[in-house]
Amino acid sequence: MNGNPLTHRRPGHRAAVAAALVLAVGFGISAQMSAQAAVHAPAQVSAAASGSVSGTNGQSVTRVADFYGAYIDAKGDYEDPDGTLATALRAHYLTPEFAERLAAWEEENGADGVLRAQNVPARWTVTDNGAVGNSHEVVVTLTYGSGETTQKSKLFVLVERYNHIVDIGTTSNR
Repeated sequence: MNGNPLTHRRPGHRAAVAAALVLAVGFGISAQMSAQAAVHAPAQVSAAASGSVSGTNGQSVTRVADFYGAYIDAKGDYEDPDGTLATALRAHYLTPEFAERLAAWEEENGADGVLRAQNVPARWTVTDNGAVGNSHEVVVTLTYGSGETTQKSKLFVLVERYNHIVDIGTTSNR
């Protein structure tokens, strides 16, 4: 458990989350097809002081934020991490070619390639970094630890024009 009493998991909660993911994936495909032809405005994903989060369907920064949020939730439940959900998220958000390269990186480095770490961050932020050719770059800042002992790492996530992640690295593609 992460120590936050508000995040107590109820029996059947994980199954409901997985079912919601399947429905979201199914509904998201048709909405994304129409959004692909649209010109994307700058991303406006934000977390206000009230704890609200907003995003826009079809925008790379929203998609990366959705992926990292769900992935970290699946991996971060220390009592019962959900490897099946993490694998399903990878299959949905990553291109097959990148998934293969990521698996090779993980084998070589002994760490989770999505997080580029062996543990799960306590917090994360996702920021739009602009277009790179026909793709889009999003910066993910992961914060590990708490209090005065925190460490941050910055990842650069490259998203192809059809909203699949094609690369995650520690340096910008710009």
